[in-house]
Amino acid sequence: MVELQINTTQNVNINFTAASVGERILAYAIDWLIKIAYMIAIFQVLFNVIGIEKWFMDLDNWSIIAILLLFYMPVIFYSLLFETLLDGQTLGKRIMKIKVVKIDGYQAALSDFVIRWFFRIVDMNILSGVVALIAIVTSPKNQRLGDITAGTAVITLKNNITINHTILEEIRDDYQPTYPNVIRLSDNDARIIKDTFLMARRTRDYKTMIRLREKVVEVVGIKTVKQNNDAEFIDTILKDYNYFTQNM
Repeated sequence: MVELQINTTQNVNINFTAASVGERILAYAIDWLIKIAYMIAIFQVLFNVIGIEKWFMDLDNWSIIAILLLFYMPVIFYSLLFETLLDGQTLGKRIMKIKVVKIDGYQAALSDFVIRWFFRIVDMNILSGVVALIAIVTSPKNQRLGDITAGTAVITLKNNITINHTILEEIRDDYQPTYPNVIRLSDNDARIIKDTFLMARRTRDYKTMIRLREKVVEVVGIKTVKQNNDAEFIDTILKDYNYFTQNM
């Protein structure tokens, strides 16, 4: 199992697990089943329902090829189309709960998906995917050539880390901070505070909550606590810290 550390735009390191070779192969197989089903459906509609072969009698070979390519275009651009529309996922990836992300913490853009799609010519079509398989197995981040070039990786969402696992706190756009001195804290301080707070709240360890509140008051230099209870105070501290670090 390969761990990927992504540094978000808010300077928070989040660990993800890279999708395994098996997960990627299964997602690829599902995508191909979908493409095959589409091609069969198109063939049935064109030749058995519409009877398009009658139209071909007066056309040259290049015109016939152009018409067929038009109908099969969704198969050619399948991965590019769905990864763009579904935020880094094809239908196969969505079923397998894996997705494409940027390894620098930013959201993958259309240009990244285009690069990945273009390199499929090398990764998937040469030697029937052996090139992609070798690249993924030998890459420290389980990347195929298209991923390496685009600066992306495929991660699993089965153990995706949510905001509760980071020092971040969800705050409203109109949020008004209470304790400006929280900027004295470091990211590591905020992470320790949050981890201790969540553990104490989950186990109803009120003594630890009190000690945590006392330590925060001392370190931050708070003269007056404006909240009615310790849990509300710590929650405010974390939200204030997130507010100021986002706007620094």
